[in-house]
Amino acid sequence: MATDRLGDMRLFVEAASLGSLTAAGRKLGFSPAAASARLTKLEAALGAKLFDRSTRQLRLTEEGRIYQHHCGIALQAIDDAGDALHANQGEVQGKVRISASADFGRHLLNDWIEEFTRTHPALKIALTLSDSLSDLLNDDADFAIRFGKPDNESLVARRLAPNWRVLCASPGYLAEHGMPETIPDLANHQFVVLVTADGPLNTFHFAASGRRVNHTVAMENAWETNDGALARAWALAGRGVARKTIWDVAADLRNGSLQVVLPDLIEGEPGIYAVFHPNRYMSPRVRVLLDFLVERFQEAADGMLAGLPSPKRPTYDSAPI
Repeated sequence: MATDRLGDMRLFVEAASLGSLTAAGRKLGFSPAAASARLTKLEAALGAKLFDRSTRQLRLTEEGRIYQHHCGIALQAIDDAGDALHANQGEVQGKVRISASADFGRHLLNDWIEEFTRTHPALKIALTLSDSLSDLLNDDADFAIRFGKPDNESLVARRLAPNWRVLCASPGYLAEHGMPETIPDLANHQFVVLVTADGPLNTFHFAASGRRVNHTVAMENAWETNDGALARAWALAGRGVARKTIWDVAADLRNGSLQVVLPDLIEGEPGIYAVFHPNRYMSPRVRVLLDFLVERFQEAADGMLAGLPSPKRPTYDSAPI
């Protein structure tokens, strides 16, 4: 098979995945004109129309869907062969695509990735940060790191570490507004609320007297953002009480820049998971990086989380965020 045919196949698969020939060409280093010419050449060689380009977004024809399926298998086999060869040579190279939440990804995860790539300089990382739940069935990611176990049975989840969320605020805010002593006291406070594509996360859960108790924040009393890192920054600045994962604020709690609110009512959660496709071959580079992250999570759980306010009750099942 000629090298240019492989390039054409990769362009076609990327265009089908992204829904845009221009975006696919940009990703692979082709100009829009060159990408269009390569697709036209491929269709001519196959004697089949692969896309319906009458609409703004590319739509696969029936022939295109068949060809996409077989191209995916062929290209994955070629990539796997290269990965296996480099694995036998002790090399970790290529690109790993990861999805993670914003605050965790920018800080702790990025530090770990930097550490890993110092040992494996040939590896490249594509890190997508979002506080909305990633759809791995459609996204181009090798795995996602999610707070909570996914309820999608078509995905595989590997538990990485324990997790829980805490209400927290800056000492300055609490000095001005007072420390809440009970759940009803929260009605008198201001909040920082994370907003995802599914809506605001403004209902907080507590474990009180052997049962789950909820408190819903009135959004008119809240600062709101879709960025978890900004939510943490606003809490540090004294804008209000925020609900954050213990991993995002552990350092802030230890240095005193944030304090836990209602520490005796913290609810347990399933944990942090690496989530991936069950049918996608896990290349050696992905497996090595994932094993490294498992070790780092374990070390961090034993160290940075030790002694911090934690749940007093068993874990509840919950959807990931």
